[in-house]
Amino acid sequence: MIWIVPVLVLLGLLLTHRWRYKTEPPLDRGLIPWLGHALEFGKDASKFITRMKLKHGNIFTVRAAGRYVTLLLDPHSYDEVINDPDSLDFGRYAQVLMERIFNLRLPLQQPEKAKAMMKRHFMGESLSTLNSTMSRNLETLMKTEMPLNQRNWKEEGLFHLSYSLLFKAGYLTLFEGEQNNNRTDPSRVYEEYKKLEGVLCSLARGTLRKEEKRTAQSIQRKLWELLAPAGLTGDSGSSPWLHAYRRLLKEDGVDEEMQRRAVLMQLWATQGNVGPAAFWLLGYLLTNPEALTAVKTEFGQISQMASSESPFMDKSTKTPVFDSVLEETLRLTAAPFITREVVRDKTLHMADGRDYLLRKGDRLCLFPFVSPQMDPEVHPEPQKFQFNRFLNEDGSVKKDFYKRGKKLKYYTMPWGAGANGCVGRQFAINTIRKFVYVLLTSYDLELCDSNDQLPEKDASRYGFGMLQPQGDLLVRYKPRETR
Repeated sequence: MIWIVPVLVLLGLLLTHRWRYKTEPPLDRGLIPWLGHALEFGKDASKFITRMKLKHGNIFTVRAAGRYVTLLLDPHSYDEVINDPDSLDFGRYAQVLMERIFNLRLPLQQPEKAKAMMKRHFMGESLSTLNSTMSRNLETLMKTEMPLNQRNWKEEGLFHLSYSLLFKAGYLTLFEGEQNNNRTDPSRVYEEYKKLEGVLCSLARGTLRKEEKRTAQSIQRKLWELLAPAGLTGDSGSSPWLHAYRRLLKEDGVDEEMQRRAVLMQLWATQGNVGPAAFWLLGYLLTNPEALTAVKTEFGQISQMASSESPFMDKSTKTPVFDSVLEETLRLTAAPFITREVVRDKTLHMADGRDYLLRKGDRLCLFPFVSPQMDPEVHPEPQKFQFNRFLNEDGSVKKDFYKRGKKLKYYTMPWGAGANGCVGRQFAINTIRKFVYVLLTSYDLELCDSNDQLPEKDASRYGFGMLQPQGDLLVRYKPRETR
């Protein structure tokens, strides 16, 4: 009877073994049954995907924890994915992440309805109102935590400084409202949120141990409690956007407990990337004197022309040098996956003329960080920060980038693309610009050690939006003396 065990093992391998058909992308199963490449993928997705690209080319399928994931890395072919919502579904994977990270289950159509609602609040006249509220909240917080009557240098980690200030200002703007006297202390929300963020990637991957899961659940419960009142009332002191979102959830039959979880998800979606982006931008400026001088010169010219009450959040204010610095920063540090579930067999027509069959039930993934953002053919010396990379010689915005001699539609993709692109893109840009402007024009800011360099990126966060540093960058600041 001993022979039964190896026979059963062999039978199991045969039943779960994946064979590649001639018309499918190259298949790399990895050496470990079922698990495949999951460990290497999770440890450093950029390094792993780059290795697979060198081995297989611009399209390939890998096995990871029982799933088969096809990576497409030809930006000329990205529209084939972005513009096909029938065969390639975004919502199903989003539902998986919502449940894993936030224990949240929403009606399948709800996220699309919420996005349509958000467009009304994050664009047009509503955006102008949000910009003004954010500007006031940010200036108030900076004056409180970085008082203008301070005379001596104050030392602080740049990541903590950027993230904490922008998170709290964003929380007050989007979750509490401008004149709400019953506000939850934003510092308490930030404190608990940072604890959750420490386990967020592991939650998404489902790799937490039992004790870690209990800790994560405890943090979630505290945040649900802190966020419970947010957006419940429609008075003038509440956030109009969040009140509309809560009302939409209620209309869709979402109970109050799930509403709280949905609000926490929106907190992460709206506040999880702005602070880290501002940190990297300021860090690159402080470690690149030429870039810092160029941005300060541009801001100085604007401050002389603008009125003292100008919120500096208006899209019409032209800041081409700053915009290039921001674009370059995001090219180097924005690393989201653009993921779709293959809901029916699809023939993918590549830009080079080749066709590949994608199997129903697989997952398809674009990773713009590797291609085009770190592609040396598109961006020479891609690892290097070049503040004027997105400027032409005459100072105008540079938008022409090429691969294989053909102009690219997508030369960076920090905000996603198509129907699932970031709705709050302009609000986020305005917020970062305002923060950097105030910091560089109202304060003296410098490295504590002029030889310091930016910390390494946390490789475990590839695929989850903005990267974060493994450490911090110590800076010192004091209010600028006015003459």
